Amino acid sequence: MTTTIVPAVPADFPELAEVWETSVRATHGFLHVQDLELIKSLLVTDFLPAVRLFLLRDEAGPVMGFLGVSDEQVEMLFMRPAYRGAGVGKRLMRFAIDELGLRKVDVNEQNEQAVGFYRHLGFIATGRSPVDAMGKPYPILHLALAQ
Repeated sequence: MTTTIVPAVPADFPELAEVWETSVRATHGFLHVQDLELIKSLLVTDFLPAVRLFLLRDEAGPVMGFLGVSDEQVEMLFMRPAYRGAGVGKRLMRFAIDELGLRKVDVNEQNEQAVGFYRHLGFIATGRSPVDAMGKPYPILHLALAQ
């Protein structure tokens, strides 16, 4: 199986939204349904266009996972649940670190698996916010790659 990381285009947004939703439903059990629905309603129109997106796909299959970045940090990393534990997240993060030079990421503190994943890659906590970017009561850990 040959996989490649390529920039996403707006035509990919519906599939990325589906990847996002299945990933969030599998990993964000702490998220209230109404908050999930609010984010979902803004994802394609507001959140995806606000970042540079890269996706990993098998040339013959669906998007396995995707990465959204700003100039300073990784803003989002989501993968299809079927590919969790298969190296998709690690490959996308290595791309972000090695190719894009990014060394920061924010993560929901309540998403313990993601926190563990980033720590395994060498990230350490540099700060904490009691609410997320939308002002919702989901604490955010600010992480940076240890030097």
